[in-house]
Amino acid sequence: MCSIAGMISLTGDRIPALAGKLGMMNEIQAHRGPDGEGIWTRETGNVGFAHRRLSIIDLETGKQPMTDGHGNWVCYNGEIYNYLELRQELGGSFQTTSDTEVILHAYEKWGEACVEHFSGMFAFAIWDEKKQRLFCARDHFGIKPFYYAVVGDVFLFASEMKALLPFLPSIETDLEAFQDYLVFQFCMDGKTLFKGIRELEPAHSLTISAEGEIRKRRYWQVYYRPDLYHTEQYFHDELEAHFRRSLTYHVRSDVPVGGYVSGGVDSSITSALARELLGDSFEGFTGKFSLGPEYDESEYAREVARAKGFPLYEMDIASQDFIDHIGDVIYHLDVPVAGPGSFSQYMVSMLAAKHRKVVLGGQGGDEIFGGYTRYLVAYFEQCIKGAIEGTQQTGAYVVTYESIIPNLSSLRNYKPMLKSFWSKGLFDEPSKRYFQLINRAPAMEDCIRRDGWPEYDPYRTYERLFVAENVDKRSYLDRMTHFDFKTLLPALLQVEDRMSMAHGLESRVPFLDREMVEFVATIPASIKFKNGTMKYILRSAMSKYVPERVMNRTDKMGFPTPFAVWAKGEARDFICDTLSTKQARQRQFIDNEKVMTKMEGEGSFARNLWGFFCLELWQQIFHDRAWEYRRKLESAEAV
Repeated sequence: MCSIAGMISLTGDRIPALAGKLGMMNEIQAHRGPDGEGIWTRETGNVGFAHRRLSIIDLETGKQPMTDGHGNWVCYNGEIYNYLELRQELGGSFQTTSDTEVILHAYEKWGEACVEHFSGMFAFAIWDEKKQRLFCARDHFGIKPFYYAVVGDVFLFASEMKALLPFLPSIETDLEAFQDYLVFQFCMDGKTLFKGIRELEPAHSLTISAEGEIRKRRYWQVYYRPDLYHTEQYFHDELEAHFRRSLTYHVRSDVPVGGYVSGGVDSSITSALARELLGDSFEGFTGKFSLGPEYDESEYAREVARAKGFPLYEMDIASQDFIDHIGDVIYHLDVPVAGPGSFSQYMVSMLAAKHRKVVLGGQGGDEIFGGYTRYLVAYFEQCIKGAIEGTQQTGAYVVTYESIIPNLSSLRNYKPMLKSFWSKGLFDEPSKRYFQLINRAPAMEDCIRRDGWPEYDPYRTYERLFVAENVDKRSYLDRMTHFDFKTLLPALLQVEDRMSMAHGLESRVPFLDREMVEFVATIPASIKFKNGTMKYILRSAMSKYVPERVMNRTDKMGFPTPFAVWAKGEARDFICDTLSTKQARQRQFIDNEKVMTKMEGEGSFARNLWGFFCLELWQQIFHDRAWEYRRKLESAEAV
């Protein structure tokens, strides 16, 4: 686990002060790799890589950038979990025991198709000396980051956007990406909030030819095609086998491994099996807010730890921690994404990093198995519609109205949301209804200034993904989970990566295994989401590993950060001061004075207040300090 960065001239010309610029990029990303650094530049000065290392596998000989001795060089961040199997398959002579060298040998044998052989999390760039080209790739799910920009005749890439900022002519907001953010709190189609910086999408590779042509392609896709021939028991057994195999790969490490234990189903399953595989070396980490049971799920985490016999380290997180560290959170995220959970994860990662260099998490379970309450809300409406119109299907594509009724009690705390959701558009087509469930823009609209914005409709991008050809149109559940898998999940993985790497900690997510994801996509909704039970097949298949009280709970809160409580109490002055500076009152696109008038309103504004507050912090940290990044480049050029 590391940081990568690099530059290549699109014209083949020498890049002035190349080594100095690469050194600057390494310095900006130093937190990601405290164990070492390296820089390589081609003799002609037109290509160069920079690397910071967090040593996890092959602690002694895995240094980067690495060469195969034939002119090819690689700069790589991540873990190839099946590297031992690939070494055997590839044969030949290896000079190290690292997975980095496996990437070089795989590229030599399979070329660009090497990515189709990797199981793991990765972002890398390879300079191919013979073909005079740069080949870059990102893993199937977007676990590891890869950002790039083209400035003049130079292509630049890095693990974090902040390493690219010094090269931009100016630090500006991308207005299409900003509209995405207002709707979803993440960006779509490779856009970022920084104008001029793009993200290489998950399961994509990028090649720059000797002529400077940039070509991007998708190398993998998941297909939702329900398997209507096998029994529930078959899916039960296969899922258990898939997850055990994935976890066996994910615990491979030359340093001890720990795990996040939130008290929810996904992290509990992961930790329980990891303890079984790793024995007494496994340790767990959790956090809580001492504000009552609605903000404290640590009792469930402790129950898992007691049942499985591993130590659990706990952290009490207070409002002062929020005041002290929320600026660090936004700095490490580069852009505000995916809600208040990022702060909680930052704090627990701080705790875990004191004891371990590798942790396992449960990220991905909700998007793969159907774990969000909104799926039940959306499904319930369509069940009522089908029952009224007599069009309800039977079998694999639907959960019937009759069967879903016993699970509706889990919506007890969502009555205000149901009231709003059903106030307009009731029984409209599924794509429009799900968009209404996830669209946050209407509640934020009166605080936004839209003068001079480009014509762009985030719904069109959303709709293209929601009705994608790789999803069977008859399965409403698969269409919902697929959209979140392709959009929300990468945003959450950005949080997972940045909040752990801020502390030099590697986070692994065993639910995101390619073979398992492909298998789960074939499970019919009537089994995956049986009777409207969220993550039914996962709970059923893995029930023997986790205490029943934890496995069957329906009140999982997702490690809620009490931002609304703090905003009206101990952190109120801090938030108001942030939103009322001279610069904050003069923002081009946000009326922060109006935002502050809403702070005393209903708690439902808390999520939107979080969005505006983090946007303001983001602008203060990056936009208002653009001069610092210009100065970094000037210093690098003087080297």
